[in-house]
Amino acid sequence: MKQLLRSGLCRREGLVRSIPVTLLALCCLGASAQSATTLTTAELKDRTLPSPPRKQSIENGVQIQKPQLEDYVAMLDNLPSKAYVKPKKQRRVLVLAHASGFVHSSIPLAAETVKAMGEKTGAWSTTITYDPAQITAENLAGYDAIFLDNTTLGFLDDPKDPAATEARKKALLDFVRSGKGLAGIHAAGDTYHTADHPPKGTWSDFNIMIGGYFKFHWVYPQEITVKIDDPKSPLNQMYHGEFTVHDEIYTFVQDSFSRKRVHVLTSVDYSKMSDADKAKEPAATKRTDGDYGLSWIRHEGKGRVFYEALGHSEHIYAMTPIMEHLLAGIQYALGDLPANDSPSVK
Repeated sequence: MKQLLRSGLCRREGLVRSIPVTLLALCCLGASAQSATTLTTAELKDRTLPSPPRKQSIENGVQIQKPQLEDYVAMLDNLPSKAYVKPKKQRRVLVLAHASGFVHSSIPLAAETVKAMGEKTGAWSTTITYDPAQITAENLAGYDAIFLDNTTLGFLDDPKDPAATEARKKALLDFVRSGKGLAGIHAAGDTYHTADHPPKGTWSDFNIMIGGYFKFHWVYPQEITVKIDDPKSPLNQMYHGEFTVHDEIYTFVQDSFSRKRVHVLTSVDYSKMSDADKAKEPAATKRTDGDYGLSWIRHEGKGRVFYEALGHSEHIYAMTPIMEHLLAGIQYALGDLPANDSPSVK
């Protein structure tokens, strides 16, 4: 246990005080490649009992807006304790938790995480909405950043009102490009694309702004090694070297995600993935460069964009260093935490 606590991922003052033993083990799972036991997804399932079913977070066509109690408490016990920088002014964040495709069970938890994180650190105040009709120029004027919470597919679309759809799209683009912020997690990158193999983007302005769009994922609980691509970035100051984590791991269409357009913060260490796991990615659409970004930042007009691909599973929101990364990313998007956001490849 002491060895795990000394590892980079779990190094945090007061961590043991607030985490139950089982959650501590989960938080530190794979924090050091040397100290972790590597198990395949099949072996993990063979050694454990199935978790309670987590279906899509939707009932009778309406998204569920409350997280499960144990997930919410685990998140609260492991939130970052303070902001990385003092906000330049009072900040307001709008969390959009509406999904038009698969409705992740972690959506209400992610929304409450952003709200609780802002309250605890004093970095921002939060409004949560499940209504894409709130994305209007008039409403957005009162916010400094939008957080896209696992939005999927055409999350701004109104099939019955094309004019309203276009107005929402314009409002979002204008908001960011005018100097405001955009942050997104996991399925915020599974948006505005077709179901082809490989998919094709359907809203190029957004596809470029968010940094790429989904084509395939390794299923939960896929183990990966997270590589720290820019150790000097203030958005990576909570990390102390590579670590392992289990989640549903997104991959992006090769010509949509490129280091020529984004500043990569973390990525999958593909060299440490087994041949068997590599082979799970369909050969016809496989990336030829072995480059699987996980988090990145970029400039969009006068505004700033942060994206984090982890966040499918509820346990991610109880892992303090990953949430510290999210905190730093949102503070960057708000314009409070300066960082080099030039493309990783010039």
